[in-house]
Amino acid sequence: PALAMPFSVLAEEAAAACTTIEEVGSTGVGALTLAFIIFLVSTAVFAFKGKDAKNKEISYLSIYICGFATISYFAMLSGQGWTIVTGCRQFFYVRYMEWAVTMPMITILLGLVAGAEWVTILGAVGANIIQNFAMYIGAISVLSEVKWMWFIITLAGLAGVLLHLSKVFKSAADAKGGAAAELFTKVCWITCILWACYPVVWLFSEGFGSFSVSFEVTVYALLDVLNKVLLCFLILGGVDALDGGNEVSEDNEMA
Repeated sequence: PALAMPFSVLAEEAAAACTTIEEVGSTGVGALTLAFIIFLVSTAVFAFKGKDAKNKEISYLSIYICGFATISYFAMLSGQGWTIVTGCRQFFYVRYMEWAVTMPMITILLGLVAGAEWVTILGAVGANIIQNFAMYIGAISVLSEVKWMWFIITLAGLAGVLLHLSKVFKSAADAKGGAAAELFTKVCWITCILWACYPVVWLFSEGFGSFSVSFEVTVYALLDVLNKVLLCFLILGGVDALDGGNEVSEDNEMA
């Protein structure tokens, strides 16, 4: 298929110059397995609790954020969604496909909690898409100069996202005050710290190739679980404190 052609060509070119390929080891497989189970159970819990959820928007987002992550980790655990990149390393491109969906959804989730206007939420989503796209293209780049240019674009996209979260979204949450502001402040800084870690892991894995594939997979799995499962549990647990659970949706409908 035409869609699969870039991946197959990339794999053939990389494999031609490789006598051995560095693949994920037992530690990485263990991390993938544990993350898959955590995401699967979390998705089921969110779906079960969603029947009685006071805020359906946040409930649905939490379900699909963890649901897409479950599918992604099942693919990696099954030995799918990967190719070979420069340095003869195994590269899980399916991870970036999942991030392209779940990270904008997390951004929307945080925007709803903050009570931000949709125009600013979409602005943050745009910066997030740029970051993820640049990280992926940089990871498969062959020329070193091109790879690092994409890394700079990644940092620019990340800066745009973090600026929206820590300034624009936080201002909207502070304007609401009370439990909503406290909840957003907590989940905002957790998200900012975790998202800032992704380019660092990229730098020493897809970038310099200093991390082993197993260590890379393990660290990404840890970040993903914290970034999705922990965040969604915190938000869903705090929604009940938001004036009957309807404050978030009402503010965004008015916006």
